[in-house]
Amino acid sequence: MSESMPGSAPEVFAPHEAPVSPPQASEEVEFVQLLTPEGERVEHPDYSFDLDDEAIKGFYRDMTLVRRIDTEATALQRQGELGLWASLLGQEAAQVGSARSLNSKDMVFPTYREHGVAWCQGVDPLRLLGLFRGVDQGGWDPKDNNFHLYTIVIGAQTLHATGYAMGQQRDHAIGDAENGECTIAYFGDGASSQGDVNEAFIWASVFNAPVVFFCQNNQWAISEPIDRQTRIPLYQRAAGFGFPGIRVDGNDVLATYAVTQQATKRAREGSGPTLVEAYTYRMGAHTTSDDPTKYRLSEDLEHWKLKDPIQRVRAYLTRSAGVDQDFFGEVDAEADKIAAELRAGCLSLPNPELTDFFQHVYVEETPQLAEQREQFAAYAASFEGEG
Repeated sequence: MSESMPGSAPEVFAPHEAPVSPPQASEEVEFVQLLTPEGERVEHPDYSFDLDDEAIKGFYRDMTLVRRIDTEATALQRQGELGLWASLLGQEAAQVGSARSLNSKDMVFPTYREHGVAWCQGVDPLRLLGLFRGVDQGGWDPKDNNFHLYTIVIGAQTLHATGYAMGQQRDHAIGDAENGECTIAYFGDGASSQGDVNEAFIWASVFNAPVVFFCQNNQWAISEPIDRQTRIPLYQRAAGFGFPGIRVDGNDVLATYAVTQQATKRAREGSGPTLVEAYTYRMGAHTTSDDPTKYRLSEDLEHWKLKDPIQRVRAYLTRSAGVDQDFFGEVDAEADKIAAELRAGCLSLPNPELTDFFQHVYVEETPQLAEQREQFAAYAASFEGEG
């Protein structure tokens, strides 16, 4: 029986029996799109891409290099050189498009998968590998590239980002859509269920913080599908917190750029937060410790391969922009060179001394910390010559 009898308790559905399911391959999803999977430019009434084909060539280069870095890092992990790796395969357009829309003053708060954003912000990919190799804590200085440290705690960076944006607001760094400052926080569809994310939404809304919440909805929170996270499109949640939300084709680098550009301008001018949902697909595993074949269908993966973010840009450049094969060959050669250098750099990373972590607790070492360091060094030295 599908309806409850008068006076009876409503029927309760277990999660796997829920009557609402995520869009299937055959269903249409409404979003902002400016470049189709076939590489055709299309118009949108509210968003436009106003850069030239040289910029699009730059986007192609970024995405190709980032994918090659990602592929090399995955191979290094499979060969035992990294402890873990979180691949961005399939999400290159969402990351490159959004990151290239930022200005030099905007601050980024990433998760642990924003390798494409890190690339666009100028972070050396070897710094990322140091974290996943376990030889450091990913301790780059966020001020160097306006890119904060990778956040492993799911969703925590949205609170950090909101607080930072409130600081920008109090420093009177907003009020100019082009030359002001804002903050962007990256997170995934699974993180949208975390309390931290929803608390960040409340604070950002109430204080009108200049922050863009950029959700990469790759439709899988490890093995949990999107229908376990929400029964409405994620971007619609923003309305409940009192700020706008927009869904963009996350495999379309032009649309992602245009949508994020408008959201960041809105934040910089003082109009408050925006939630951007980049609708994409995680083509690989959640991390290299995951096996997605155990919980999702191969036909879904094949369907999304036809929407590849890099191939659609290549199709446009070839058919509509007159770009010849020499350009693509040069980019591929550059990608191979970067991958070879990354591999060599990874293998040559020095192992840390056990006492190194004491150096990064305070700017100036306290007497108590010095005493602890000495005690630990003596303890470690007591094992020398054993075994």
